[in-house]
Amino acid sequence: MTEMQKYNIWLEKATEDADLQEELKEIKGNDEEIFERFYRELAFGTGGLRGVLGAGTNRLNIYTIRKATQGLANYINDSFREPEIAIAYDSRIKSDVFAKEAAQVLSANGIKVHIYSELMPTPMLSYAVRALKCDAGIVVTASHNPAKYNGYKVYGNDGCQITLEAAEIVTSQIEEVDCFDDVKVANFDEMFDKGQITYIGQDIIESYYKEVIAQSINKDAIASSGLKIVYTPLNGTGNKPVREILSRVGIKDIVIVPEQEMPDGNFTTCPFPNPEITEALQLGLELSYKEKPDLLLATDPDCDRVGIAVKDGNDYVLFSGNEVGALLFEYISKNRKLQGTMPKDPIAVKTIVSTDIVSEMAQEYGVELLNVLTGFKFIGEQIGLLEEKGEEDRFIFGFEESYGYLAGTYVRDKDAVVASMLICEMAAHYRLNNSSLIQARDEMYRKYGAYNHQQESYTCEGASGMQRMAEIMQMLSEQYPDELAGLKIVSVDDYVKSQTISLLTGEKKAITLPKSDVLCFNLEGGASLIIRPSGTEPKIKIYYTTKGETLEEANALQKKLSSEFSQILGF
Repeated sequence: MTEMQKYNIWLEKATEDADLQEELKEIKGNDEEIFERFYRELAFGTGGLRGVLGAGTNRLNIYTIRKATQGLANYINDSFREPEIAIAYDSRIKSDVFAKEAAQVLSANGIKVHIYSELMPTPMLSYAVRALKCDAGIVVTASHNPAKYNGYKVYGNDGCQITLEAAEIVTSQIEEVDCFDDVKVANFDEMFDKGQITYIGQDIIESYYKEVIAQSINKDAIASSGLKIVYTPLNGTGNKPVREILSRVGIKDIVIVPEQEMPDGNFTTCPFPNPEITEALQLGLELSYKEKPDLLLATDPDCDRVGIAVKDGNDYVLFSGNEVGALLFEYISKNRKLQGTMPKDPIAVKTIVSTDIVSEMAQEYGVELLNVLTGFKFIGEQIGLLEEKGEEDRFIFGFEESYGYLAGTYVRDKDAVVASMLICEMAAHYRLNNSSLIQARDEMYRKYGAYNHQQESYTCEGASGMQRMAEIMQMLSEQYPDELAGLKIVSVDDYVKSQTISLLTGEKKAITLPKSDVLCFNLEGGASLIIRPSGTEPKIKIYYTTKGETLEEANALQKKLSSEFSQILGF
């Protein structure tokens, strides 16, 4: 079927949403716009949908949500008896609408639905799945993407995002569904009255809060430290739970960025609501220079990531995800060991693109460190494997460089609520010991070496962008560079071929992680470069790691690497 034929069908049948009808009529006669919306189906990906809001098969709207949910319902009904599912949603445009649509489709297919009555963080969906003994979960969010995006992530009964195998089956089920003719849709209110749809109660929320507070290492540190915080939820879901937890652990002096306090899917003051991006923290930094807090906290819209800026004299210094992850790992490991609460044979987990400085820390504190593919689902998966053996208590910490952290096993996804608490506790602990996070970071680099980590990404939107990313990865996998920035490439980790190739000896070793479109170039001197297409955004991402005697030396090498590699890629 051609794009124009699909367009005409939508013009005729997509009548339940006035916004979509208006958009379809506006693009009439515009072949390029019609092609962009209908040249493909919005891909389910490795764990859900993410796309631009709008009309068409390649956009997120009530019809693509219904289609995906019908495919998911078919999978769930094939897999479980009397299945139940939990649903959460964030502050994005139409998140509440899409959550309700999903509930109506699931309930029409005989699946009992538990849905939060208001917007909630992603980790609270992961928690609800397990607390309510559901067979699956859905959270409607596009995480930290710009306002024009929304998404739909699916979770398994273990509270993790669904496995690659399950995602493939769900995808095949979705492909069999016509979004207009094959979808069952019930009335939300009628199903609620029948008990087929219920709201998740305050008891589950309170239970989650207790689990978060249980992860505290030095419970009295915050209340006695006099710590002052500026916090921004970036118009997202963190506003209530983060403030509630910080209040319960003793932070009384907390100032909220007023423009970013309430839910706003347009993200008017932060077009890119991602705490990794300095611009997203701009209002928070401006308020910090006025209020003089010890710490600025910023959580992303679905509150699974948190970024910080730390007071340094009269200035505020942004910390990277790698720095916060490493500092938290050392804080947890050192203090649990001192207190005698370290479990036997402790385990921590990080992604392959996250800092290797924790490898040396892990050796010092006797912690087994596991590396997994990019994506917190793989960290959650490791917790599940431990649970199967009755050894989940061995897990002490997991993190990824993109500002995602987790202590404890009560959820199986990154959690900015517990991370916010632990970051504040860590800052309070150092303050009570006449130190600071700035000094702790400096000491870390003196002790383990000065690691510099930088991530760069290049946007590749539309069909041509997808093709360009594929061509880049193919080019690099077929012809490895010999050197970069004057450093020899000693080996390449090719996660598509599942092998590490030594460029010095030609020896090949198997990689036991699942196949993934990732290449890692390991250079002499401990530097590395990892490149991969994003699984959730139209971007190709490059992760640089450099090491030097000083941060300035490591930073200079990174800039040289970046300049040379971007030329190779043609950006």
